[in-house]
Amino acid sequence: MITAIAFTVYPVSNMERARAFYEHVLGLHVSSHYKDAWVEYDIGGSTFAISSTETGRTPGAKGAVVAFEVSDFDAFIHKLKDRAVVFVAEPFDTPVCRMAVIEDQDGNHLTIHKRHS
Repeated sequence: MITAIAFTVYPVSNMERARAFYEHVLGLHVSSHYKDAWVEYDIGGSTFAISSTETGRTPGAKGAVVAFEVSDFDAFIHKLKDRAVVFVAEPFDTPVCRMAVIEDQDGNHLTIHKRHS
C-alpha cells in the first residue's frame, strides 16, 4: 500500500545555477544534500529534490511537472516577474485555483498554484 510521495526530483545540468534559482528566486530552503549532486527541499510534508547525477533523465519540459502551493499568489507572481523568470503560461483561473507555469534554466516546468479559499 502506498502511503505518501517520498520525493519528487528534477534533473538539472548545472547544480550551482539550479540552486541559485530554487533557493534565491523561489525561496526554497535546503533540508538535505549529498555531495552537492543531490539537494532536497522539504515542503509541507513532502520533499522536492534536484539532482545533477546521471539518472537516465534529461532536464527539460518532457516529463512530470511539480506544482508549488503559495500563500500569496499575486505577490509571488510579482516577485517572479521582477526577477525575469520565464513564464510558459501566464496566471489563469480555474474553478478551484489560480496558477501559472514557469520554467527553470534547464527548461523544467514548475506550476505556481493557489487553491481558492
